[in-house]
Amino acid sequence: MRIALGLEYDGAPFCGWQHQPSACAVQDHVETALARFADRPVSVTAAGRTDAGVHASAQVVHFDTDARRDDSSWVRGPNTFLDRRIRVLWARPVPEDFHARFSARSRTYRYLLLDDAVAPGILAGKAGWFHRPLDVAAMAAAVSRVTGEHDFSAFRDAQCQAKSPVRTLIRAGVERRGPFVAFTFEANAFLHHMVRNLVGALVYVGAARQAPAWMGELLEARDRTLCAPTFAPDGLYLSGIAYDRAFGLPAFRPNPLVAPE
Repeated sequence: MRIALGLEYDGAPFCGWQHQPSACAVQDHVETALARFADRPVSVTAAGRTDAGVHASAQVVHFDTDARRDDSSWVRGPNTFLDRRIRVLWARPVPEDFHARFSARSRTYRYLLLDDAVAPGILAGKAGWFHRPLDVAAMAAAVSRVTGEHDFSAFRDAQCQAKSPVRTLIRAGVERRGPFVAFTFEANAFLHHMVRNLVGALVYVGAARQAPAWMGELLEARDRTLCAPTFAPDGLYLSGIAYDRAFGLPAFRPNPLVAPE
């Protein structure tokens, strides 16, 4: 049978989602815990491959198994063996045609940034940082220029293996939330480092190093070397995966650091 799991994790201690020979990835920890609980090897497929240091409050994975357990056991059992910074939140049996990655209609990432003279202490690793106040209105004007379907080559990592740089950015927003700036990006899919490169460019606009129109100019130029440096992963969260309601997947619990979906 095929099982879908909802996960959340603190990405700081791990080397990203995807399996690594050193077994330092979130995937390695999840598969090891599931194998111990199911008493047989388990291989999982994720909705999104988060980078090292990137967090997830709404990751979805699926796996196939002949081990028979009830839904709540697929939550409690693996959590017994997992690092405490990774949690299984829910489990559901799904049809064989469900695929955590390919069945997803969209993915949402949020970035939380403190723009203050002093870097975060309690939220070190959980929020990005810029050393002075940013112009949120300018950044909001800038981000509106990149919504829709575009060639995002200017915001694509040089090592990105995607066959096409074209993506559809369904929504993008920037807002002030107390002492923080919160960025939201929802797309059909993302290129490697695309969100962190968008945030880096928007910070340049917010710091008055570039005008809002620069975002559109970067899209047109399709040249990564013209863009701002890739921003730190600290404040980035995979915060939502949208699927057809027919699959009946549960909602995720709200993340207090980012607005709920």
